[in-house]
Amino acid sequence: MGNSKKFSRVDATKLLLCSVFVLFVFYPFAQMVISITPDDLRKVLTSSSFLPAVKNSLKAACITTMISVSIGLTLAFAIQRTNIRFKGALSVLLTLPMLIPSISHGMGLVVLFGTNGVLRNLLGLEGTIYGFAGIITGSVLYSYPVAFLMLNDVLKYQDSSPYEAAQVLGIPKLRRTMAITLPYLSKPLISAVFTVFTMVITDYGIPLMIGGKNTTLAMMMYQEVLGQLNFGKGSIIGLFLLIPAVITFVFNTLIKGRAKLSFVTRPFEIKKSKVRDGFAYTFCGLILFLVFLLFGAFCTIAFTRKYPSDMSLTFENVTKMLTLRGDTYLINSLIIAIFVSIIGITVAFITAYLTTRMPSRLSSLLHLFSITSLAIPGIVLGLSYAMTFGGSFLYGTMAILILANIMHFFASPYQMMYNSLSKMNENLENVGQTLGISRIRMVFDVIIPQCRATMVEMLSYFFVNSMMTISAVSFLANVSTKPLSLMISQFEGQVLYECAAVVSLVILAVNVLIKSLVYLINKRLTQKVRVNPANE
Repeated sequence: MGNSKKFSRVDATKLLLCSVFVLFVFYPFAQMVISITPDDLRKVLTSSSFLPAVKNSLKAACITTMISVSIGLTLAFAIQRTNIRFKGALSVLLTLPMLIPSISHGMGLVVLFGTNGVLRNLLGLEGTIYGFAGIITGSVLYSYPVAFLMLNDVLKYQDSSPYEAAQVLGIPKLRRTMAITLPYLSKPLISAVFTVFTMVITDYGIPLMIGGKNTTLAMMMYQEVLGQLNFGKGSIIGLFLLIPAVITFVFNTLIKGRAKLSFVTRPFEIKKSKVRDGFAYTFCGLILFLVFLLFGAFCTIAFTRKYPSDMSLTFENVTKMLTLRGDTYLINSLIIAIFVSIIGITVAFITAYLTTRMPSRLSSLLHLFSITSLAIPGIVLGLSYAMTFGGSFLYGTMAILILANIMHFFASPYQMMYNSLSKMNENLENVGQTLGISRIRMVFDVIIPQCRATMVEMLSYFFVNSMMTISAVSFLANVSTKPLSLMISQFEGQVLYECAAVVSLVILAVNVLIKSLVYLINKRLTQKVRVNPANE
């Protein structure tokens, strides 16, 4: 009877968590789909701007994906397969573009190469960055760090034994690459392609800032909903944006479902090569130059009296941003990020523990529900929330912004904890029970200490993304609950580029601070494990 009650309580908890995902992910999405009318569908499909938007979106996403994945793969090889120095610092610096909203990338390019761009005027360049070229450039800067991180992680844990065996057998280097490297990277490369493609096609920040007359689907959806309050037409466009996200979700799920745990048995011994290392330094340096050029634009404009007429140094823009309620919106962002992090980590840990350490028939269902939010772009989730909770007590409150961010970003931290818990000895709780130690005590005294590094990374993921997101909260925030990131488009619309640059720098500074704390905490945790190997 005791075990039956225990299992029933566990299953009840799993059902409760499943119902949370149904209520706050599936139900809003279903409401959005149900609201679509044949008339809305006809208006969208026959609109003169729809097909050009589809073509622009697909073209921009395809070109950006090819460039970003190529850059990410080259950078990953430069970090993992060369003898260049400062690899840790380079890895951090190369991912800095991930710490600011996508719309900031577009604004930085406008400042540099727009009609009155600093570099355009300085170098006497013809034309401007507005248009398709601007969308591609901004999207590449925004998305290449994701491809780099995905492929760098794969190469980092690759076993060198097959290469050594092939070398002993006298197999040429090119053939080794074709027979070992390409098959090993095939699935991660395809996964990176789908991920970057989805990021670009569902982003409206860069096209909105720098696209000019080149409208994309995400930009069209944003304009229909916020500009004209056409929720029906916005829902239809949202369904089209859902297609690549669903394909990416299905593919990644299948890959992870078939993947087997592997461990590095022999690290790579990298031979000396001045030519290879010189190319790696040059390529990394070129990408970092572009990144710091973009950030330099923020710094230049943020402390300029009036861009572009008066470029004298001033700190008035910081004061002006604060007087325009920037301080209030920064506090809003911090509150949202803190609550999302605390609640997100707690729910993700409990969910991952139930699916990995307490298996039952409901475990697979709960796991599937937990990762499903990956298939719904933030802009679609935000619209579905606006349509579902528009007349409820939640709408217009900080709670709905926190809820939307948790649901939007839940899947990745959950998978981090899921993978971490899956690698632990499955008999830990049974041994504890034999020794008379309760499961709760085992969780707090044994499981959580072993997961601290993962939990810190989860906190970083929730916090940083909540600070810089614009897609999931654009349709939900009002004047009193607006997060800081939404001020960028507001200032840009008012031609207050200086204040918009200050906002971007503030978001970057907060996220860099969090990332630095995470690095220091993880470094300290790693040192403790080395000093006390008995903890393993």
